[in-house]
Amino acid sequence: MELLVSTEWLASELGANDLRVVDATYFALDPARDAQAEYEAGHIPGAVHLDLANLKDEASDLPGMLPPAEKFASRMQSLGLGDGSRIVLYDNSPHRTSARAWYMFRMFGVNEVAILDGGLHKWVAEGRPIEQGKVALRHRHFTVWRDPAAVRDIDQMRVNVASGAEEVVDARSAKRFTGEEADPRGLASGHIPNSKNLPFDLLLNPDGTFRSKDEIRAAFDDAGVDPGKPLVTTCGSGVTASVLLFAAALLGREDIALYDGSWSEWGLRADTEKAIGEACMTTTATA
Repeated sequence: MELLVSTEWLASELGANDLRVVDATYFALDPARDAQAEYEAGHIPGAVHLDLANLKDEASDLPGMLPPAEKFASRMQSLGLGDGSRIVLYDNSPHRTSARAWYMFRMFGVNEVAILDGGLHKWVAEGRPIEQGKVALRHRHFTVWRDPAAVRDIDQMRVNVASGAEEVVDARSAKRFTGEEADPRGLASGHIPNSKNLPFDLLLNPDGTFRSKDEIRAAFDDAGVDPGKPLVTTCGSGVTASVLLFAAALLGREDIALYDGSWSEWGLRADTEKAIGEACMTTTATA
């Protein structure tokens, strides 16, 4: 199964014994919208709902940090997702939250997982069937392991600011990156020193599908990203950074990781250096 699958492909595969469809819609910055309610009002036939808002590390004060492996496995089992499943993720979010779910599945050892290109919006626009209510699947065994190479913590990010060994790319908007626009969570403005900026929406077409591989590669190049360095992505809380990570995976990159705390952690701390202005400028401000 490819990393990115089309609506045509999914329509032809629906009903396969090993296929599981997962609605990974999450409205991190729009609490007025209820992802569970929208799922129940209409979803791709057979899809279960992955509640990303509550699939997190409850011991952390930061928003949406990766959950413990045991919690992830338990949630997958309750959704009927288990060993041997081919999993297709989709969403109905402007932030392509299925990419965050994709990152989590890969982080916890699942390789047969894909994203539906264009999500629910494209599926519905094509007049394909939807169903209402909840879907309950029989519990299945889910073997989980955590890949520490796929995630970075704040100490690793501090070391990298000094060494520059890894290329850090920020998925937030240009104005949030430069500090021209205030952070919506009330955090300090700016970005991690020496990081590059590639707003996640530049990787998407107007209909929410991913751009071609050549266009994605050009977008990374235009952002000044060095393809010879390992890639670490960041954003506000680890959601849109996952879009960059998925796009890099589409290009065949394997040396990729995500800074899970992202700006919610870096921008909150008084002991972290914040850069202001365009990428790689040296003017800094501390909180």
